[in-house]
Amino acid sequence: PRMSTPTHTAVEVAGLSKSYGPVQALRSVDLTVKSGGYFVLLGPSGGGKTTLLRLIGGFIRPSAGVIRLHGADVAGLGPDRRPTTMVFQSYALFPHMDVARNVGYGLRLKKLSKPEIAERVARMLALVGLEGYDERKPHELSGGQQQRVQLARSLVLDADILLLDEPLASLDAKLRKEMCLELKRIQEQVGITFIHVTHNQEEAMVIADRIALIADGELVEEGSARDVYEHPRRRFTAGFIGENNIMDGRVTAVGDDAVTVDLGHARVRVPRAAATVAEGAAVSLSIRSERCRLVPARDELPDGTQVISARLIDEVYQGLTTSLRARLDDGTEVTVRELANDTADSLSPGDEIQFAWRIGDARLHLD
Repeated sequence: PRMSTPTHTAVEVAGLSKSYGPVQALRSVDLTVKSGGYFVLLGPSGGGKTTLLRLIGGFIRPSAGVIRLHGADVAGLGPDRRPTTMVFQSYALFPHMDVARNVGYGLRLKKLSKPEIAERVARMLALVGLEGYDERKPHELSGGQQQRVQLARSLVLDADILLLDEPLASLDAKLRKEMCLELKRIQEQVGITFIHVTHNQEEAMVIADRIALIADGELVEEGSARDVYEHPRRRFTAGFIGENNIMDGRVTAVGDDAVTVDLGHARVRVPRAAATVAEGAAVSLSIRSERCRLVPARDELPDGTQVISARLIDEVYQGLTTSLRARLDDGTEVTVRELANDTADSLSPGDEIQFAWRIGDARLHLD
């Protein structure tokens, strides 16, 4: 039976740290994961995401801090005594056992009856789309199918928090996309909490209800998938998620709803949002590549448009979109992404142009 969740919080970590000698893999992380959602830990390799996942699963012990699963402190409990189960990156299936025996392995350890094991294994194979594969051996399966068997083997244990450590890393791009949608479908169907580690931002955007960005052992930012993409609060987030143009400058004036930022070669206005910002502060601003335009130098632009003079470097046709690169006066390169048929054919490399965006599309970052 599933644990009831009166708190509706699946995982809560407070002040969680992990050191290996002088190396701090995780530094005082506070994070709450609600029950029944798809939560992604995203970030660069070596940033601490897998360490956090293994701490939650009980595979390693924290140097400091508290881990609560469904409100209960799990200090000192091993992996088998936690309401969690782990899906590893490598398939780790038993090569001599067929699919059904692989999936039922954990249930046999729990001494369940043969009919009950058979019934639960059949239900799980149906869920992951492997009906009729009971008697196949792992070596007769594709990578994607092996991954499904491992997923079934974890889900059949009826834990209510599933931990997935880069589960799609060894799949090719097309298969990874399919498995992303499949994981999302399975999570919604079983309704348990999935916590999924990846360094792939596209994968994260497809599956996540919420994303926590982790880098250098720290929690950088956490929010809904849409929030961290459209309204990143930190400069690091803007640099990691989506394709953003980032510029540094100083605040020269603070208004009620916008601030003026001096970039050295241009002055622009940026929405203040809720930021508490003072004159003279060092800030950065980011604008998503699909929210900018490159226009001929002489074009008139509508009110509320910010413009910086630039020079076109090149344009690269990428099927659905065309990516245009330009260089600002201080040498910064910016990228503009347009639908392929929208691209201004009148521009050619070396042209003096205007790099333009609507005021409301820029975001201010204080750190």
